[in-house]
Amino acid sequence: MKYTQIPQDTFKNIQLNAGVLLKEFVPDTGTLKATDILGATSGGANFTATPSFIDFGEDIDNCPANMMELKVLDGWEAKMSGTFVTVTAGLAVKLTGAADESGGKITPRNELKASDFADLWWVGDYSAVNEDGSEGASAGFCAIRLLNSLSTGGFQIQSSKKGKGQFAFEFTGHYSMKKPETVPFEIYIKEGTEVAA
Repeated sequence: MKYTQIPQDTFKNIQLNAGVLLKEFVPDTGTLKATDILGATSGGANFTATPSFIDFGEDIDNCPANMMELKVLDGWEAKMSGTFVTVTAGLAVKLTGAADESGGKITPRNELKASDFADLWWVGDYSAVNEDGSEGASAGFCAIRLLNSLSTGGFQIQSSKKGKGQFAFEFTGHYSMKKPETVPFEIYIKEGTEVAA
């Protein structure tokens, strides 16, 4: 059974549990503030980052498809999706995408504002060592930062008899003219560290 094995450090390098969606996160310290949690979710979160390519050789006679020297990475589409099972007026505004709130009333708009775009963080437990240090410095985590995110899935609610309302979401990261070379997502992986007894 030479090839029926798993790496010996599997539990050290495994992502655990559903994670949380946050407005802010400080990866240098692992700091997580309860006030930054957007809401309770069901079924975890799904993140995808899909590259888009241009093949400049596709219309050249006698040139095979996918010639690496003629392929250019055109950009990335990064999305975070899932389902919230709690909602606040602030989250409803974020889910609507282009909207304003006053006294609990959410009013959609037909135009986007710069303030509609905001970073979104997903942070999940990572590694066998995952302590509750006061500032989170010893905790292992896997984090994804979706830059300039905007709700592109619209506002959705699915209610059910004797059940919880579910608010499906989809956020898309966006490039910015201020830094067009910056890809709209980042990934952080930090192993946990043993806390001295």
